[in-house]
Amino acid sequence: MKRKVISQVKGHSVVDGAGVNLVRVLGNRTVEIFDPILMLDSFDSTDPKDYIAGFPTHPHRGIETISYLVKGKMTHRDSLGSKDTITDGEVQWMTAGSGIMHSEELPASDRILGVQLWLNLPQKDKMVAPEYKAIKKEQIKNINIENGELRLLAGKYKNIEGFKSNYLPLNYYDIQLNANSKFTLDVDENSSIMLFTLLGKIEIDDKIVEEKTAIKLSLGNSVEFLTKEKSARILFIESHSLNEPVSWGGPIVMNSRSELEKAFKDLENGTFLKDKIKY
Repeated sequence: MKRKVISQVKGHSVVDGAGVNLVRVLGNRTVEIFDPILMLDSFDSTDPKDYIAGFPTHPHRGIETISYLVKGKMTHRDSLGSKDTITDGEVQWMTAGSGIMHSEELPASDRILGVQLWLNLPQKDKMVAPEYKAIKKEQIKNINIENGELRLLAGKYKNIEGFKSNYLPLNYYDIQLNANSKFTLDVDENSSIMLFTLLGKIEIDDKIVEEKTAIKLSLGNSVEFLTKEKSARILFIESHSLNEPVSWGGPIVMNSRSELEKAFKDLENGTFLKDKIKY
């Protein structure tokens, strides 16, 4: 059974960090339907003034942040002592777990194009040890598909395996389709799937989906993509819904108000970081 579109969310312009202009697509009003994806921000600019202010040091707890750049650069620093820069076609994967402090610098480039999504951690894993990993170009497989190419950012495509998440299962693809094309993807019938039209528009379930739009799909065992007169670039994100309560306050996402209040109290009294500070 082909999956159908049950929700579309078009991104809108916001300013975040120290003055970064971005397109916010998902947030606290879309948590239930896009579970387990909490937030999705899209970056797309050829003007460095839109983004070079970056994101100064800030905390996270209870989530994973996954940043993917098609174009541009991003430098990550954190309280574990990690310092790393990704560039065109690479991924930063940070598990905040029990608590981490980090910053993101966005150096000037010809164009910045990419997304950051927040993946919720299951209740049993909210307080795991924080960790940072980079998925570099040599770890990402480029796979020829009908009428285009699929980049396997994480998870599995058919019998081909990529970077594997430690907590929630996650298949994360960058799908590039030629103009006037069709591509059918077989999927787990009961998984939670969202798509994001990073570039161009597509037709799915007889509906036209404009650029910079997130789509939540119904259950089913296949997804059919169609392009018209122009090519398109679609991010495919597949996981499992948590169906757990969400208590969200800024950069921290827990399961109850009391857990959220404790996290902010930990920030106030200096006990937020459970690992030695190396920042």
